[in-house]
Amino acid sequence: MTFSEETREKLKGVSTATLTSVLLKRGLRNVFIRGVHKINKDAPRLVGPAYTLRYIPAREDIDHTGVFVGRSHPQRRAIEECPEGHVLVIDSRKDSSAASAGAILMTRLWKRGAAGVVTDGGFRDTPDIAQLPFPAYHAEPSAPTNLIRHHALDLNQPIGCGDVPVYPGDVIVGDDEGVVVIPATMAKEVADEAFEQTAFEDFVEDRVRAGDSIFGLYPPEAEAEQAFREWRIEKGR
Repeated sequence: MTFSEETREKLKGVSTATLTSVLLKRGLRNVFIRGVHKINKDAPRLVGPAYTLRYIPAREDIDHTGVFVGRSHPQRRAIEECPEGHVLVIDSRKDSSAASAGAILMTRLWKRGAAGVVTDGGFRDTPDIAQLPFPAYHAEPSAPTNLIRHHALDLNQPIGCGDVPVYPGDVIVGDDEGVVVIPATMAKEVADEAFEQTAFEDFVEDRVRAGDSIFGLYPPEAEAEQAFREWRIEKGR
C-alpha cells in the first residue's frame, strides 16, 4: 500500500505508547522493539516504511575483512539502495558484540535521504552518529571491537528485529521511548485513530493539570465529551 505524506505527518505527532494501545485493539501485541534507544536525542522523529537487512552468524572461512571489497556486499548495498524516506531495519540477532554499521555508513544513509535506521544489535562510532540530525536506534555501542560476528545475507525480506516481525513496507515509528512496527496494511487507520486519541489525551492532560478528577473525564462521560469538542475548536485541533 502507498504510504502517504498525510499518514507520515500524523504519525510524527503521536507517541509509541499510543500506537501500541491502538494496535492492541486490533489484536497485535508484539509490535514494540524492546531494548533499543535513539543515539541522538535531538534527532527528529523516526517515521517511514521499512527496508530490511538480515544478518546471520558469521563463519570464519566466509566472513573476513575482504568481503567488503566490491559492490555486492548486502550491507553496502543496503546503504546505497534503501529508498528515500524509508527506514533501514537491521536484524542483528540482538548481538551487539560486533557492529551492525558505523558512522560513515550512517552518514551516507542520512545524505541519501533515508528516514532513519534501527538495529537490535549495536553501532560503532556512536559519538559521531550522535552528531547527525538523523534518528539511529540501537541496543548499545559495539566499539571498540575487531570481531566479525555477522554475515549479511538478505535485503528487503521479512526479518525479526528485537523479536518483532518486520516485513518490507511496514511502517516504523520511533520516539524517545523506543520503536513500534505498524503493519503496512493498517498504517493509515492506525495513524488516524492514534491522531484522534492524542488530541483527546492532550485535552485530558490540560484538565488534570487544572485540577480536575479523572472520574468522568478519563474515560469521558457526556459532559467531558462536550468539553472536549469545545476544546478542539478553541485549540484548532
